Amino acid sequence: MTPGPERPAPAKRYDAEYFERWYRRSSIGVGRRQFVERKVRLALAAAEYVLGRPAHSVLDVGCGEGPWRAILRRLRPGISYLGIDSSAYAVARYGRTRRLRLGGLSDLAHMRLARRYDLVVCSDVLHYVSDAEARAGLAAIAPRVEGAAFIEAFTNADDIDGDHAELQDRSPAAYQHLFAEAGLVPVGLHVYVTREQYKELVALERGR
Repeated sequence: MTPGPERPAPAKRYDAEYFERWYRRSSIGVGRRQFVERKVRLALAAAEYVLGRPAHSVLDVGCGEGPWRAILRRLRPGISYLGIDSSAYAVARYGRTRRLRLGGLSDLAHMRLARRYDLVVCSDVLHYVSDAEARAGLAAIAPRVEGAAFIEAFTNADDIDGDHAELQDRSPAAYQHLFAEAGLVPVGLHVYVTREQYKELVALERGR
């Protein structure tokens, strides 16, 4: 029997089942509140250190169901939060209550967003999108960073547990090139600042 042509893998769906599997039932724990809160506290502290004042605004790109919002608002009551995500499910379910808007990294340049945000977040996203989308997203993120950006990405040098569907096989050097191309400079622990902000840091704050 002659085998037929291979069927393409079904498109990845960020639906209710996806979030249930990877963020609530997964043994890895990426959706656990304590784990998320550690990242929120780190990102917020870094932004406020650079700003020299409390953060007032956050843009969360690839926010999923928006778990950062509640933690941010508990830590900084009244903080302005806007989440952007490509999941129609997440936006339909939580859009009004958590202030989420539909969109992906490549849509950012065409969306009506504030000029700058004290903290810009892009957590657990870059390693699932193409080079073109990553490049477009970072180019749109960089000019909106007022304080700091928390951009969590994993490389082919990392031992990654969890969702491997559509995972991009990029080296650390490839990510470093993407960040540099966008004008974002790493200062450690997934935190990035703009080149202008980097010039204001003293030598040992720069992390390299």
